[in-house]
Amino acid sequence: MKTAHDLVAAAKSRIQEVVLDDAEQAIRDADVLVDVREADEFAAGHLPGAIHASRGMLEFRFSSAPELNSRDLKIVVYCKTGGRAALAACALADMGYLKVKSLAGGFDAWAAAGKPVMKPALPSFD
Repeated sequence: MKTAHDLVAAAKSRIQEVVLDDAEQAIRDADVLVDVREADEFAAGHLPGAIHASRGMLEFRFSSAPELNSRDLKIVVYCKTGGRAALAACALADMGYLKVKSLAGGFDAWAAAGKPVMKPALPSFD
């Protein structure tokens, strides 16, 4: 029986991962940056410009959004540490998307490197 780790390892062998040093350029070049974490993770902080499509809803979101129909879109996906993003990149490739990259190390590596993170604005009670 395969484990989640086995599935992620198999996915990573099929996809293109972008290392942190190359991530900013890959994101600038991308047509869409997708955060595949859960909604509460996204709300707590995400990469600037990212759209949210949790891993469990990814295929449905891409299928139902006309602006995401072009299979030539340059897509970068990320999650917390890279596993869900690898699985998401494989799913998108299986759907026919041709230019999908996954952020190696995910949000955690990005934030740890001091790169910009969008956080929700808290209400002011002054």
